[in-house]
Amino acid sequence: MEFNTPNWEKMSDGLVPAIIQDARTKNVLMLGYMNADALAKTTDTGKVTFFSRSKQRLWTKGEESGNVLNLVSIKNDCDNDSLLINVNPVGPTCHTGTDTCWSEKNNSNFGFFSELESTIEERRTTADDSKSYVASLFKKGINKVAQKVGEEAVETVIEAMDNNDELFLYESADLLFHYLMLLQAKGFTLKDIEAELMKRKK
Repeated sequence: MEFNTPNWEKMSDGLVPAIIQDARTKNVLMLGYMNADALAKTTDTGKVTFFSRSKQRLWTKGEESGNVLNLVSIKNDCDNDSLLINVNPVGPTCHTGTDTCWSEKNNSNFGFFSELESTIEERRTTADDSKSYVASLFKKGINKVAQKVGEEAVETVIEAMDNNDELFLYESADLLFHYLMLLQAKGFTLKDIEAELMKRKK
């Protein structure tokens, strides 16, 4: 694994901050500290190891709980005085039993698409269907939702064969929006699609 060795001389206590990030979800799981020995053991074993300031010794995450952090990659920051360590966590990361040390769920986040999914869910379950397009379409049943996805797919294909990029993007957005609705109508979300695609990864 290639990365620049931290500038240990700049560290007054010989420790460098190590930010731990889930390699798949990109969520920050915890912050720990490493000395040269902890970093060496991490790269040698593939299990993230810290220097415990309270115990004054090396400490491999999960050595008691089994909730280890399997090493994926290590990066240095621009000043070479902190580390970004990508991991595949086994179990919760925090000693309190939560996924992260900020009591957050370590779920995949698709940015605005996750926000859009939440909006669709809210309108599907609580909105007045006389005022909400989403609520009104769901009220008509899954066949109508599926039909709308088909219509938007055809329109997207038609625009793909033309030279108007603006219309192609417009129809693509319509298609994706209605597909998110169809997923919810079937009881699924983007996380389920992600899981299915990950199973196919070779």
